[in-house]
Amino acid sequence: MPEPASATARLLAGGHDGPGALRPMLDTVLHALAHGAADRGGPLPAGGPAAVARRIREAARPLIPDEGEGPHHALRTLVRALAHGAADPADPRCTAHLHCPPLAVATAADLAVSALNPSLDSWDQAPAACELEALTCRALAELVHPHGPAPDALVTTGGSESNQLALLLAREAAGGRPPRIIHGANAHHSIHRAAWLLGLPAPHTLPTPAGVLDPAALHTALDRLPAAPTLVVATAGTTDTGAIDPLPEIADICDHHSATLHIDAAYGAPLLFSDTLHKRLHGLDRAHTVALDLHKLGWQPVAAGLLAVPDTAALTPLAHHADYLNADDDTHAGIPDLLGRSLRTTRRPDILKIAVTLRALGRRGLGDLVDHVCAAAQALADLIEARPGLELHARPTLSTVLFRPTGAPPAAVAALRRRLLHHGTAVLGRATTPEGLWLKATVLHPHTQPDDLRGLLELVEGNTTP
Repeated sequence: MPEPASATARLLAGGHDGPGALRPMLDTVLHALAHGAADRGGPLPAGGPAAVARRIREAARPLIPDEGEGPHHALRTLVRALAHGAADPADPRCTAHLHCPPLAVATAADLAVSALNPSLDSWDQAPAACELEALTCRALAELVHPHGPAPDALVTTGGSESNQLALLLAREAAGGRPPRIIHGANAHHSIHRAAWLLGLPAPHTLPTPAGVLDPAALHTALDRLPAAPTLVVATAGTTDTGAIDPLPEIADICDHHSATLHIDAAYGAPLLFSDTLHKRLHGLDRAHTVALDLHKLGWQPVAAGLLAVPDTAALTPLAHHADYLNADDDTHAGIPDLLGRSLRTTRRPDILKIAVTLRALGRRGLGDLVDHVCAAAQALADLIEARPGLELHARPTLSTVLFRPTGAPPAAVAALRRRLLHHGTAVLGRATTPEGLWLKATVLHPHTQPDDLRGLLELVEGNTTP
């Protein structure tokens, strides 16, 4: 029997009675998640888009009933349907994208944020959260810019927003002259979109036949172009291959030409946690702005992006005034002004899950996870090289591995990927290089074992048509 809607409406997540109201609903959610995963039985629901759409339509009707069905029935029905139809990054065969399985401790922390529902657009909506964000952002920024005068970072929704903020800061620093943007063809698509959104000239794109930005080509381009404020965008962890541009050489060239340097390290920045792999990011600290994204190689629920700067003064152009949120007399009286911390107004404290994870695992604990997935990618490359029926594009830099059936043309590679998706047995991405189309496995599961890797390759070989 559904609960009366009037009784359900009285149950709030916050306040003294909130935990008591939440506890039985959480049990319902956890059971629904388990049943949905069992229904799915793999990394992806079988049957393709049409089958998923049909199941969701059946589960969701009626979406707006005349009389409410109560929280437990609604949660059981829709959470189970969502879990059944999910692409589950906690399955080692789900490797298509930079889409990580979130840590349980981070997910639990995120629940607290949803229950308390603070908003980081004014101190009186989030007193403790704004201080925690300031402390955590400074700590993370110090990892990126250990020698900066006053390292700081802003929380964003991910790499795309971080890149947009970087371009915005470069535009404002150019003093009314639109900056010229130069990047490699390996850069993330969000750079072009950000330039468009900000009314900047279309970026100048340099070819990257070797997968990384060539310092010599960058130097030549800057020599030949007329003098103007210039933003150079380098990448530490490309979306397609995980490649890292030669950061020290690029930083030298930017210094020589008085160009601003932004490094998109949305994928690669967590190498800073590793005692050994952090050396691959040598030169990162020389950037004026750096994008990080901990819902990739940081095992956070979406969203968990940041933009780091070596000096908090660089963020001054983002200052904004709205009397009801940051009145001058309140600011002078010592109430923190938060509007310059984001382009958004209402903003949840995504920093809590990050802070809890950092405290729970420590730098070395996170570094161990980074080391594991990068080592697993190397192991996957070894297995591919040992199989005559498969060919490897290149040894992995981070945790991304490109491969395909030996000699397979692009149409066959694309069809193989779709076949696995339709069966729901493996989720592989796709990437195009000068050598053609490849299957992409991005290893982000921090507990991936050799048998998982072998099983993934056996699925590929078993679905390869002659």
